[in-house]
Amino acid sequence: MRNVFLTALIAVLIAGCGPAQSPSEDDGASAPIKVAFVTNNASDFWTIARAGTEKAQQELGCKVLFRIPSTGTAQEQQTIVQDLITVGVSGIAISPKDPANQTAMLNRAAQSVSLVTQDSDAPDSNRICYIGTDNYQAGVAAGELIKKTLPEGGKIMLFVGTLDAQNAQDRKKGIEATLAGTGIEIIDTRTDETDRLKAKANAQDALVTHADLACLVGLWSYNGPAILNGVRASGKLGSVKIVCFDEEEETLQGVKDGHIAGTIVQQPFEFGYQSVKLLNALAQGDRSAVPENQRIIVPVKTITPDTVDAFWARLKELTGKS
Repeated sequence: MRNVFLTALIAVLIAGCGPAQSPSEDDGASAPIKVAFVTNNASDFWTIARAGTEKAQQELGCKVLFRIPSTGTAQEQQTIVQDLITVGVSGIAISPKDPANQTAMLNRAAQSVSLVTQDSDAPDSNRICYIGTDNYQAGVAAGELIKKTLPEGGKIMLFVGTLDAQNAQDRKKGIEATLAGTGIEIIDTRTDETDRLKAKANAQDALVTHADLACLVGLWSYNGPAILNGVRASGKLGSVKIVCFDEEEETLQGVKDGHIAGTIVQQPFEFGYQSVKLLNALAQGDRSAVPENQRIIVPVKTITPDTVDAFWARLKELTGKS
């Protein structure tokens, strides 16, 4: 009887041990996929991208860690990426501030997580895919807008945070190629290290040192408002043309008021949305959405006074501001 009792007891204990493991296994299986989106500065441009990540998060049930480097430096991006890997994200979508000098850091990250670039590419790194604008073609679009804005030609100056970023280089090349052989001359490119006060001061200084400037061109999102404010402070609103990029509210208001000839808008909402969708799929082992050329291109739009109202209304709808 004792042997029968011991056998029965052991059977009960074994049976009891099995289910005890399942809650932790179930918890692991039900934990949401965790991915991250890293910007290259604190511009309002990224508020729109964040709305895209939030939409994808809601649809897919994953968790998105949205990180903004307050100083806008490559070093801060590196610290953020290291922290994200430590907390266990499965993938990171990053806009590299200085891709040429961040390649080693990006490659180290790619050994631990699924890495994609967005907004600004790092083609020499081991990133899986780039999601964003074809910035050379965006520069071509800006060049075409400049030609329409200055049909008689004239001198222009370009303004951007840094020329280290791939998107800045590509936009500049696109503009230069489009304006080649025209009566429009690019006399300089001024950088501001994403400092808005310096960006405004750059515009004001340019108008003092080059009184014959016909148009100021901003390549990054905050450059439009900075140039607008610089031109206004210089008392040259209306006499000096402005062409810029992206859809900050002050930029769109400037277009609406006729103070900015037009802006080349990307679709940062799609940067956020598409990045999270891809990272979520990659976390599940699905690479079917990665194109053969490893580039998902989101087209740009040229917004001028006759199209700004419709565009702005749609933007407010996407970001929940309508």
